[in-house]
Amino acid sequence: MKFVPAGVVPFVALLLLQRRPVAGRALLVTGSGCPSHGLCRSNVQEQTRRQVAMLNATAQELFSLYLKCQGEPFSSEADKLCNPAGIFFPTFRVNRTSERKEVMVAMYKLFAFLNASLGNITRDQEELNPMAKELLERLHNTTKTTRGLISNLTCLLCKNYNIFQVDVRYGDSSKGKSAFKKKQQGCQVLRKYVQVIGQAARVLLPHLSPS
Repeated sequence: MKFVPAGVVPFVALLLLQRRPVAGRALLVTGSGCPSHGLCRSNVQEQTRRQVAMLNATAQELFSLYLKCQGEPFSSEADKLCNPAGIFFPTFRVNRTSERKEVMVAMYKLFAFLNASLGNITRDQEELNPMAKELLERLHNTTKTTRGLISNLTCLLCKNYNIFQVDVRYGDSSKGKSAFKKKQQGCQVLRKYVQVIGQAARVLLPHLSPS
């Protein structure tokens, strides 16, 4: 998979490009390009809290169901086959003491990557396991929640920090890979997701607590 330099892309455009595998350096831009604050719902902060909590609460179940639907050898050799060490996943170095703006930007990059990866995984599972209705439903619901979360993070970054452009890097596309490699890439991403989402929730939720 060849990575394509993304450059600096406005948030609105990023929301339309979630499934496009691209790469770039982290870069923040502030200025007058944010949409009006009418973009934000009145309860955007509480809604963001609920979305992160929901993703954290359902991540392990999604991963377990994914493994079950892939069959052998994934069911019995998950530790080996789903080891995420060899895949790209956004670096997540923020913690509870990090500045709120830094946390929000890191979260945006994380969930933009995750949304694109879920699109990849869902497409592959529709091809490989079209009868796995429960798995497909969970993937669609998780993608929907993630997309809403991205929208809310976009709003918070614009409203609070006037940040409206960010370079985002996505992972490899699975197009053209074998069925086994598609299944493996999916389980690697979901395993890493389970590991990171708990940390993300612990870091983000205090920053979204009511003042």
